[in-house]
Amino acid sequence: MPDGTVRIDGDSTLLPGGVRVRFIRTLRLPETGTHALPPGLGQFPVRRVEDYADTVPADWRARGGVMLPVYLREAMWLSFAGSGEPAALQVGAGKVCAVSGKPWSDRLDRDPQNYVVLPRQPWLDGIKSGKGTVRQFVAVPLGLGATVEGQVTGEETFGGIQLQSFPLAAEKLAEWREEQRLAAERAREQASQMSWLSYGAPPAPGAGPAAPAAMAAPAAPGGAPQRAAAMGLGVGGSMRQEVYQDTWPRGSWAERPAGRVFVHLVTPPEWRRITGEAPPPSPVDRAAYTRAGLPWFDYYDEGAEDVTPTDTLGGVRPVGDWLGDDHEPWQPPAPGQIKPLGDAPGKPVGDGDW
Repeated sequence: MPDGTVRIDGDSTLLPGGVRVRFIRTLRLPETGTHALPPGLGQFPVRRVEDYADTVPADWRARGGVMLPVYLREAMWLSFAGSGEPAALQVGAGKVCAVSGKPWSDRLDRDPQNYVVLPRQPWLDGIKSGKGTVRQFVAVPLGLGATVEGQVTGEETFGGIQLQSFPLAAEKLAEWREEQRLAAERAREQASQMSWLSYGAPPAPGAGPAAPAAMAAPAAPGGAPQRAAAMGLGVGGSMRQEVYQDTWPRGSWAERPAGRVFVHLVTPPEWRRITGEAPPPSPVDRAAYTRAGLPWFDYYDEGAEDVTPTDTLGGVRPVGDWLGDDHEPWQPPAPGQIKPLGDAPGKPVGDGDW
C-alpha cells in the first residue's frame, strides 16, 4: 500500500503499515458497575465518503474518509485483528485522544501514551477511564455536550472517530521483517521434517493467499446534499480492559504518520438517504442475549502492563446523564457465560507416580 493511502477491504478499513480496523456492533453496558467484555454482533458497514459526493454534506466531502451507520446510544468497539506489522495507532473521539484525553496530535507521545500498539492490542472498546478499565464507546448526537469531545474541550466541532497510524522506523522495521522471515523459515523446516517423519514425503506447496474481495459499487444516492445530523462518541458503562503500555524502545516508531482517516458516524435515516442502502437492524436486546446463554468475555494477558489512566478521561460522564436513564433491562451473565480469552488459566493437570 503506497504511503498515505487508506483503503476499504469489505467492511475493514486498511491504513498504511498493515493496520486493519473493523468497527464492531455490540451490546450496550449499564452505566453503573464494571462488567465483562460484551460480544461482537457483526461489523458496521463502511463506505467511502467520496463515492457519495452528491449526497453527503460539504464539510464531509472536505474531510474525506469513510462513514458508517449507527443508532442513537448504540455501542461499538474497534477490532485490530488482522493487522500485520507492528504499528502505533492513534484513536480519536472528536479529535480527543481516546487513550490520553489530550488534543489530537500528529506526533506520538509516551507521557501520557497517546496511542495503542498493534498487534499487541487486539481491540479497544472505549476510552481509557481507569486502571484496568475502559468506558464503552456509545454514539450520541452533537449539540448536547454528551460526547467525549464536548466534555473535554467544551465544544462539539468534529464528532466522528479519527484514526492515524505510525509504522516502525525504517531500520527497526527491516530488523523485524528479517526476524519474521527467519522464524517462518525455521517453522517451514520443522514442518517439513515432521512431514517426512510422518508420511515419508515432503508437503505439497500451499495455495497463495486469496485476493481481497472487490468493494461493491455504491448504490444510487437518495437525495441532494444537505446538513446531516452530526454524531460523535460519548461513553457508556465500564468494563475490564487494559490498554497496553508500549514496550518498544524509544525511537522505534516513525516520526510522522503514514496515513490517517476520518470516520463519520451517520444516523440510519441519513444512511438510507445518502447511500440508498437499508441500514442494519437495530441492536439486539441485551437481556434476550443473556437469557439465550450466549457468551460474554474476559481477557487477561499477564505479560502486559496497563497504561496509567489520566484524570481527563476518568472524569468523562456517561451519556445517560444527558439522555436520561437507560431503560433496557440488565440481566448479568451467569459465571459459565463468561469465556476466558488470552492468558486466562486453564484447568489444572494432575500428576501421579511415574
